[in-house]
Amino acid sequence: MTRKRPNPGKSRVPRDDGVIGTFRRAAGGYGFVRPLDAPAGDRSADIHVAATAALDAASGDTVRVRLASNRDVRRPGPSGQIVEVVTRRTTRFVGSYFEAAGAGWVQIDGTGFARPVSVGDPGAKGVRGQDKVVVEMVRFPTHLRDGEGVIVEVLGRAGDVGVDTQTVIHEFGLPGPFPEEALADARRQADRFDESVPPDRRDLTDRIVITIDPVDARDFDDAISLERVERGHWLLGVHIADVSHFVREGSPLDQEARLRGTSVYLPDRVIPMIPEIVSNNLASLQPGKVRYTRTCWIEFSADGVPVHSAVEPAAITSRRRFTYEEVDLFLADPHTPAVDMSSEVRALLGRMRDLARILRARRTARGSLQLEMPEVKIDLDRDGRVSGAHVVENTESHQVIEEFMLAANEAVAGALAAAGAGFLRRIHAAPDMRKLRQLTEFVTELGFEVDSLESRFELQRLLDMARGRPEEHAVHYAVLRSLTRAAYGPQEDGHFALASECYCHFTSPIRRYPDLTVHRALEALARGQRPPAEGLVRLGAECSDLERRAEAAERELVKLKLLLFLKSRIGAEMDAVVTGVEAFGLFVQGIDLPAEGLVPLDTLPDDTYRYDRASHTLSGRRAGQSFRLGDRLRVAVARVDLDRRELNFRLVGRERRTRVGTRGRDHRPPRGRPRPSRPGERKTKGRAGGGRTQRRRS
Repeated sequence: MTRKRPNPGKSRVPRDDGVIGTFRRAAGGYGFVRPLDAPAGDRSADIHVAATAALDAASGDTVRVRLASNRDVRRPGPSGQIVEVVTRRTTRFVGSYFEAAGAGWVQIDGTGFARPVSVGDPGAKGVRGQDKVVVEMVRFPTHLRDGEGVIVEVLGRAGDVGVDTQTVIHEFGLPGPFPEEALADARRQADRFDESVPPDRRDLTDRIVITIDPVDARDFDDAISLERVERGHWLLGVHIADVSHFVREGSPLDQEARLRGTSVYLPDRVIPMIPEIVSNNLASLQPGKVRYTRTCWIEFSADGVPVHSAVEPAAITSRRRFTYEEVDLFLADPHTPAVDMSSEVRALLGRMRDLARILRARRTARGSLQLEMPEVKIDLDRDGRVSGAHVVENTESHQVIEEFMLAANEAVAGALAAAGAGFLRRIHAAPDMRKLRQLTEFVTELGFEVDSLESRFELQRLLDMARGRPEEHAVHYAVLRSLTRAAYGPQEDGHFALASECYCHFTSPIRRYPDLTVHRALEALARGQRPPAEGLVRLGAECSDLERRAEAAERELVKLKLLLFLKSRIGAEMDAVVTGVEAFGLFVQGIDLPAEGLVPLDTLPDDTYRYDRASHTLSGRRAGQSFRLGDRLRVAVARVDLDRRELNFRLVGRERRTRVGTRGRDHRPPRGRPRPSRPGERKTKGRAGGGRTQRRRS
């Protein structure tokens, strides 16, 4: 597989030369071009392109579009025609092979290509009908001609175990096996490492240090120690795997890690950023073994105010590896005999609980947003087939680790900024005020009485009011869409969601390249050097693009596996919540089985429906025939189209709608099952050969 670093692209060019942007094609053949300099999440600048004006552009291509001189009165927003495909996102696609009229054809997955692509003589590479194949596009289709391609790889029969994963890997251009140069470099590092503590590292092997991770974790990149010191202060040690000791800048390991940018966590495998020799062994903070760390010390006052911090190279030996489930048992009953641990470790867990609660309260008080979006974990049987899915719960054990990781990230960012160092920050710009005003109108239509959401504290109150309500998912998703997208870069823009003026990612260098660069910046400072800012804009854009690719691939494979699971369950009923309302129907998501699909308008009870965009409702003339965001419905699986990746439900029944409480918390019902909260950084990791690792990047 040929790989190259993503091009961050250009800004908008002068009007006479057209607008440069990213094209996305709809199922009807038409599409939209999003200018490269458009604000994140803002679709108002998107340019409509008719099917006859799209040339041979495919979704994801960077194109040049010439704006039309006369605006189409039938359609809001600008329109234009594509005059050049500047850069192809990819020339390889995955689809289903079939034969017709003595020739071979491939119907590309998804809705981006309406017609199949010719691939020449039948039987190429031993392919059979309905095999999933990878096609190299030789000639892209237009509205006037079919596309042509050549089969370069046969993935296997559609529906076979693992074929869906290979489909997504090829579709998103995810990396394959590590090159031999990188593996050889990893082996050299293993040969040199002997678990001794060199004189330039602080020996912390006698400290009580523990890790807390998912039950199926393979690598452990953070550990915690915590002591009470004089004046009732807390001394928190956040010990992060010193990956930079093994992955030296410019080495084969480093070059490969930069090309990958991040580990990719798929339901049935992990595609690591660094070979397992390092990520799962040398750098992994395994219990009972001497491991190198870069340790961030933070001293807090008794009420959680940070008074001092420092970072140093160290060596630790983890005393105990805990799972989140074990820690939750302890938090429910600190004296539980169900989890075996020493009295020293038991006392440490108690201190961690207490400090984390203090830090969380302080973070909330300063305006940090707790966005709760459901994270889906696919359940696999022993043969690798989907047996179900569930929403990952964000329990207090996750929150304990989250608070300490956030504190360390902020402390490190502050230290680097104070030293005038160049480093990759995690930036999250303040939202556009116009979008927040639109959000205010939207939630008001849902029945929430709010003041102006231009205040982060009013945003907090809205999120708090929505928790446990049927409208929770819709409100939290609407808030998320109103915010900008977090990214990496050297800009001093702060982090809006965390209410932090200076923030970076330091705590996961095993799986994120930006964290590795932050470790190197700290190392340079320790040597008396000031890390330069040169090249950080481009590097930040690269890392942001690779992160988004990984997230999109993870989402797409979860969706595909859920479709495969439901393919044999036509007619199965489930409770669902309305997550979107359009003129053509309702988007709903299952509650216990979090699959999302469409209830088409023509399958709703007979009536004449009116679509109201502002209130996100479909209203019939008959009493009770009204649907809006957040409504609870009973639906049944009606149709599954794996090739187009579409799921349709039919309406079976509905719950009685309740009125939203208005001011304060007294009107809220008891909170339901907690869901992942991701303005910060919770970690769950994949197991060898399976499991899903969920990461929400702040």
